[in-house]
Amino acid sequence: MTLNPSQLRANLRLTSGLTLLAFVVCHFLGHATLLISLPFGEAALGVVLAPWRTTAGTVILGIALAVHYINALWSIYSRRSLRMSRWEFWQLVLGLSIPLLLALHVVATRIAELGAEVSPFYGAVLVSLWQSTPWLAGLQFISVIAVWIHACIGIHFWLRTKPWFPSALPYLRPVALLLPALALAGFVAAGNEVRREAQKDPGYVQATLEDANYTNESRAFVDRITRAVIIGHIALTLLPFGARAVRSRLYRRQRPPTLTFSNRRRMIVEPGASVLETLRDNGIPHAAVCGGRARCTTCRVLVTHGLASLPDPEPLEAKALTRIHASPGTRLACQICPTSDLAVMPLLSAEAAAIDGTARGGLEGSERLITVIFIDLRGSTSIGETRMPYDVLYLLNHFFQEMTNALDATNGHYSQFTGDGLMALYGLEGDPARGAMDAIRGAREMLIRLERLNRQMAGELAQPLRIGIGIHYNEAIVGAMGPPKSQIITAIGDTVNTCARLESLTKDYNCSLIISRQVAEAAGLDMSSETLHDAAVKGRAATVQFYALDKVPELA
Repeated sequence: MTLNPSQLRANLRLTSGLTLLAFVVCHFLGHATLLISLPFGEAALGVVLAPWRTTAGTVILGIALAVHYINALWSIYSRRSLRMSRWEFWQLVLGLSIPLLLALHVVATRIAELGAEVSPFYGAVLVSLWQSTPWLAGLQFISVIAVWIHACIGIHFWLRTKPWFPSALPYLRPVALLLPALALAGFVAAGNEVRREAQKDPGYVQATLEDANYTNESRAFVDRITRAVIIGHIALTLLPFGARAVRSRLYRRQRPPTLTFSNRRRMIVEPGASVLETLRDNGIPHAAVCGGRARCTTCRVLVTHGLASLPDPEPLEAKALTRIHASPGTRLACQICPTSDLAVMPLLSAEAAAIDGTARGGLEGSERLITVIFIDLRGSTSIGETRMPYDVLYLLNHFFQEMTNALDATNGHYSQFTGDGLMALYGLEGDPARGAMDAIRGAREMLIRLERLNRQMAGELAQPLRIGIGIHYNEAIVGAMGPPKSQIITAIGDTVNTCARLESLTKDYNCSLIISRQVAEAAGLDMSSETLHDAAVKGRAATVQFYALDKVPELA
């Protein structure tokens, strides 16, 4: 499969970041062994860093560093808004500070080894840090903390949308705290050991530095390269900010597209800016747990105007939308970049958490034609009075199993449990009228299964189980509703209330099934031989017309 540029960049960012993290972890593990002794730690460092000191390892590390660095600069330029969440801000700031913090250390070790014939064995590095230039030891402390926090932020927001991550956090947190702590403790222990050696032997520092070939020439080389690296880094960091300013100035000379939010506020869309960036740039809070990387889906919006002007979702967005079963018109605010006027409505609150992103994304409260069916078990109260609670539970479980099997067999969707009954929906997908036909089939299947259940449990029942079924077809608000961790696809509105009333009328008319006139018409039933009744519905001025039936009518 061909990757689009954004997906390729995301993969490169992740791969390069994990490669650099692997090097950092090896470094920290080696530093931790310095708690035992300097000779032991130096030997351990030689082992854990051996793969990285090979030509292949150096090339891989260099490529990963270049890719990650270029990606960071490009992310600054490609952003159309510099407003971001706190974790994004600190990840970016720490990432840009790392080259400044580590420039001297990297140049004085690996680059000096390659370009100035220096032999930077660990003892010489410690002498340089703790004796020759002690302030560098403090800089190393800051560098370790900056690198580790930057890495932990990236790892956390890469994994936080994974379903297993919350349960793994109690185990990952101690590792995230202990690894840098042990590395720094080993660094301090080794530094103290170097200081003790220097106090015992006044010539120790000079001899160690000479053994590493730290001469005036090599120091001049290190200083020259370090200055060039720092100046180059500052210039490269300023470059995307300057390019952004030029781009914005040129773009505002044209008539830019506008974005209209659900509160009717209109705002200009910067060139190439996503909906998420535009909202943030205008101070409108909007959820984006993963930072706009098409992972969490918490930034989902419903496009209410201008959907046709948007290109189809790229693979990364399409995969995320498929995962949440998104309905038509649902897009990710972090992935759509309007080139013409657009209007959107948020589908999650601005405070949405990672768990909210797992909620089903389809059917977000849309008004549509739907067939609702209510089933109620008659005489459940008397059954409970004559049986033990576990016997009642056993009986009800068998009853609901048969009813849900009937729904599954006829394209029904179980929606709500109502104590001794249930509510189900038909016609969630495809032609709504087909849902009315399936509901009639579902009613027949339920009565057949109930009759079979009565035969199976004849010896345990004083009298056969009976049910009342009400079916209604009309418009309702249908969607994923309820708490984020336990949302269900259900319906609300007058249609649901009317259907519940129809089911209760089966007692008054002493029948098993009542269907509304709308159901009969949508399903194409011939009801010429049946009586059409009228009844008032509580809370509703108009009456509802229905058919009270002793048997399920045949479909045409």
